[in-house]
Amino acid sequence: MQDKYGEENFAVLGFPTDQFGSFAAGTDQEVKDFCQAKYKVSFDLFSKIEVNGEQAAPFYGYLTSQDAPPTGKGKVEWNFEKFVLDRKGQVIGRFRPHVQPRSKEMKSVIEKALAS
Repeated sequence: MQDKYGEENFAVLGFPTDQFGSFAAGTDQEVKDFCQAKYKVSFDLFSKIEVNGEQAAPFYGYLTSQDAPPTGKGKVEWNFEKFVLDRKGQVIGRFRPHVQPRSKEMKSVIEKALAS
């Protein structure tokens, strides 16, 4: 998605977390190296954060409080949950982990945001 829409001022941001079965085990650099080697990620990966609970990063507190389609608001259920924000920072889409980034549903929300 970063490669496809990056020239249109679209950015993918990755926020690893250890809150779901230690999928982001290791240091921040080890997580980044693993993601680049295994998944060929070209987007920005930030330091590990908490996404749920009292220690959740404020950014995720905001994301999860928004009633964004098709998922709505509420805690992050698992790794690879995706949020789409418009150019004003409004959450306009939220997709559970099983929804692939290149899915018709996600592409539709992203392309609509880029066109506005």
